[in-house]
Amino acid sequence: MKKTAAILLALSGAAAHAQSTVSIYGIVDAGIVGESGGNGGKVTKVTSGAASASRIGLRGSEDLGGGLSTFFTLESGTRIDTGALDASGTLFNRQALVGLQGSFGAVAVGRQYTPWHKALAAMDPFGTGYAGTSKNLFPDWGTNIRTSNTVTYASVPSHGVDVELAYSAGEQTESSAGRQFGGAIGYVRGPLAVRLAYNSRNSDVVANGTTPAVEHSLGRNTLLGASYDLHWLKLFAVYGADKGDNSTPLGNANNPYGGVAPTASTDGRDVLLGFTAPVGPGTLMFSAMHKDDRTSFNQDASSWGVGYLFALSKRTGLYAAYAHIRNENGAGYTVANNSESGTGSTGYNLGIRHTF
Repeated sequence: MKKTAAILLALSGAAAHAQSTVSIYGIVDAGIVGESGGNGGKVTKVTSGAASASRIGLRGSEDLGGGLSTFFTLESGTRIDTGALDASGTLFNRQALVGLQGSFGAVAVGRQYTPWHKALAAMDPFGTGYAGTSKNLFPDWGTNIRTSNTVTYASVPSHGVDVELAYSAGEQTESSAGRQFGGAIGYVRGPLAVRLAYNSRNSDVVANGTTPAVEHSLGRNTLLGASYDLHWLKLFAVYGADKGDNSTPLGNANNPYGGVAPTASTDGRDVLLGFTAPVGPGTLMFSAMHKDDRTSFNQDASSWGVGYLFALSKRTGLYAAYAHIRNENGAGYTVANNSESGTGSTGYNLGIRHTF
């Protein structure tokens, strides 16, 4: 009898270790976007993902025993206004990763967010969404946001400190060509949160047959952000330094204001100050930003944005946001949102967002 009981206990323990969970999650975001000030004149449209890019995803985990577990995420972006994928030719374009986690932290392989982008999103009052997004002036575009062929490590927070590392292989015959790596270190103590992030991008392309090699200077992004929560008001401050080729890709590089096409900066500084505050049943958001272009073009820009998210429930909210940019010396920065680069110097959003 004792032997039978022991066997049953062992089997139940093995079954528990083999437990796995899979869940479906997503965001459905649609609204009206107005844009003006650009070469194309006034534009009003129904769009998808102004506050948060619409998506549907699968995430899961399995307990392997001994404190070790495996996890995965598969996330696809979609356009609510048309029903199309938001990136043609791909399915899980937003995230596709699998990894292991335990007392050592978490290691994941696949298509993932960069530590630099995650730090910016955490320190932007608009969370890189709405018309007031930090994307308006900060270089939060392209592979500065997420990378393929990536291995990441995230530590377990200890005494308020956590570390992230990421390496993305360029997968060319020369190992350094096309690769990208970065990391972040954060500190949280009470109402204070501080995060320092770095991103390094090699844009070289090796020679292929008769096509010559293309060489660029190394693109580097450094970001320092902080927030302080007073409960009735949460303050944010971000400072960024960007240097090198392709370090600051423009959201809209299609000459949005006519005349001479804008030039992406290869040496700049970015500053953001802002806050969020609980007002009524929702949240008020505000930020002011400045771009200091230190190249010979001196294409500086300043912007400000304000928004309000009205909570209908924990999962559903209505939102309104407005932002304006002042460009100098032919700069080409446009009012964007979470999913679009924008076409002009002024923009607004009116929409609804539901999470599940």
